[in-house]
Amino acid sequence: MGLTRDFFIMLSQNKALNNTAKRWGLKLGAQSVVAGTNIEEMIESVKKLNAQGIAATVDNLGEFVFDREEAIKAKKQILAVIQAIHDHNVDAHISLKPTQLGLDISYDFCLENLREIIAKANEYNIFINFDTEDYSHLQPTFDLIDELSKEFSNIGTVIQAYFYHAMSNLEKYKDFRLRIVKGAYKEPEHLAFQDKKDIDENFIKLIEYHLLNGKFTSIATHDHNVINHVKQFVKQHDIPRDKFEFQMLYGFRKDLQLQLVKEGYNFCTYVPFGHDWFGYFMRRLAERPQNLALIGKQVFNKKTNTAIGAGALALLLLRANKKRRHKRK
Repeated sequence: MGLTRDFFIMLSQNKALNNTAKRWGLKLGAQSVVAGTNIEEMIESVKKLNAQGIAATVDNLGEFVFDREEAIKAKKQILAVIQAIHDHNVDAHISLKPTQLGLDISYDFCLENLREIIAKANEYNIFINFDTEDYSHLQPTFDLIDELSKEFSNIGTVIQAYFYHAMSNLEKYKDFRLRIVKGAYKEPEHLAFQDKKDIDENFIKLIEYHLLNGKFTSIATHDHNVINHVKQFVKQHDIPRDKFEFQMLYGFRKDLQLQLVKEGYNFCTYVPFGHDWFGYFMRRLAERPQNLALIGKQVFNKKTNTAIGAGALALLLLRANKKRRHKRK
């Protein structure tokens, strides 16, 4: 399990693979996990989800930006997404990563980009969720939330269960709408749990605490064992269903998503779109390698095991990248 996780994390951080994937993504089956490459395609995907009783949180894919022009371009794109959500009157909100908006360039630059986005979303009563990234960006992200929450109430964030200090962060932000996840980055042993059992146990603790004490809880999991536990917990403690929702990724466990809606639970699908899909997808596999099996033959042959399937994709992208460079010469 540990080696498989490390393998996927390594792939997610490979720039050559990421760049090649942007050009080859849809040809490699990325449409199974990415809701289009542009706003129009994404909106159509969200409309289809809404028609099934499913809300959406939309992620304009991209992160770890080190160029001001690229960060401004991302800001403008997210502003356009907000406008499209309003114009089409779809049930959706925004998930974003501060590094896409310049956190690695300048804290103040990122803050102003975020302020413009949140102000626009606030006009239309659209919620903005700050995705948390690796540990090196965690405290700066919380600092941004602390600053912007003085002006706006339409923001929330993510708590990652593999961090030892996750509960203290959860307690600090219990009055915010929070998404609780297990965590998908490779973090050292002195910062984060390494064993799946420990992560799962902390994940349940965080969910239970926020359900009992928090504002609104987004429970992000594909694990039916966790989902069944939550069902029993909310029933036992008389927690209203309007206090929480289940979340899953676009393209994963579609039958279970619809089943939860049918049972009367609030459900929200995480809807990524754009060309920068590779790192996102590899981290989903690092987080839970079974995710590849969940989309099976949509991306790879159903008999292909997880590590081999991802390795084959990586090899294909590397070959494509080599051919492109050879042609340039």
